[in-house]
Amino acid sequence: MKSWASVADNSDFSIYNIPFGICRKNDHTFVASRIGDEVIDLSKVANQGTFDHLGIESEVLSSNYLNDFISQGKEITNGVRLAIQKELTDSDSILNKDKSPFTHISEVEVLLPVYVRDYTDFYSSIEHATNVGKMFRDPENALLPNWKHIPVGYHGRASSILVSGQDIHRPIGQTKPVNGPSVFGPSHRLDFELEMGFVIGKPTEVGSRIPTAEAEHHIFGLALFNDWSARDIQKWEYVPLGPFLGKSFASSLGAWIVTIEALEPFKVAGPIQNPPVLPYLEYGGDSNYDIKLEVSIITPNGQEKIVSKSNFKYMYWNMMQQLAHHTVNGCNINVGDLMASGTISGKDESSYGSMLEISWAGKNPIEMPDGTFRKFLNDGDTVVMRGYAEKGEMRVGLGEVRSKILPVKN
Repeated sequence: MKSWASVADNSDFSIYNIPFGICRKNDHTFVASRIGDEVIDLSKVANQGTFDHLGIESEVLSSNYLNDFISQGKEITNGVRLAIQKELTDSDSILNKDKSPFTHISEVEVLLPVYVRDYTDFYSSIEHATNVGKMFRDPENALLPNWKHIPVGYHGRASSILVSGQDIHRPIGQTKPVNGPSVFGPSHRLDFELEMGFVIGKPTEVGSRIPTAEAEHHIFGLALFNDWSARDIQKWEYVPLGPFLGKSFASSLGAWIVTIEALEPFKVAGPIQNPPVLPYLEYGGDSNYDIKLEVSIITPNGQEKIVSKSNFKYMYWNMMQQLAHHTVNGCNINVGDLMASGTISGKDESSYGSMLEISWAGKNPIEMPDGTFRKFLNDGDTVVMRGYAEKGEMRVGLGEVRSKILPVKN
């Protein structure tokens, strides 16, 4: 496809993408899409008559969150995406003649795209789980006995999910030194976790289950996700019930939700699962996604270093299995619910998805361009995650998720 809109060759937001988000300009909040560096106000596009054949109510496109839009169902949301693609490729389109819906990205405020009622974090990278097991348990038997049998996960805190661009304060809590009693104070092992989030687009009722073959129908789209972690707080508190204050202080979500339909061309086979999974976790076809990922740390003086290059295709457990397992007990899901992949690590040190692994629990500090070293993250550091899929002339990116670490809030 070729668009009359101006789009850089390496833009994440090509004509093949057409993601969705929420933006504000002056006092007007609207459902938005994006092409290159231009934001498209879909409420104004609707006023041009472009979506008349879909019967979508104008109020749905002037909302504070995508939830109402997503609730219209894929026939409507995919219809809107295809209509925008058509407008952007037709030189005689109304949108090309009346460009009032366009605003440069620098002139709008980008908001949290979905109201997240419930959030679940999985632990689905075998490389990451193996690395953690080697560090803290048994180098010869790194994985816990259940790991290859179920997509391990936990219910996280939805209220502290922030949009990309919002800074976070260093958390404080209780930690346990190697020698001596527990102490209270700032986390000294603040870490990022490179993850992918997916947003639920179709709800279920209590008692119902989602088979892997139907899981895609319930997934609206994907976004980059940084699930911040205070490793020292978490280490002291997580036995016996798992993550709590070490995780709940903040998580950062990308501003643009890329539809699962836009990512269809980038499906690939996942790793062989051995031992074989139980029947309810079996799936057919390619269900992993070849999405290149990277993490950078920008020092307080503005020097940037890429510390990780990974790929979403490495995941041992895929989204279809995660959703099937999440609902197999009858747990219902709602539109806007967020599921996160867990840290995405690859097979070598350059692809580890957390500082815990990159510095090997602080034993191997990494040098930054300004001559300082990092075991974990310092105040003033900015963490930037980026991701995109590419195949031939097609490039579909997820933009970035970025946040700066501020000192403890008084």
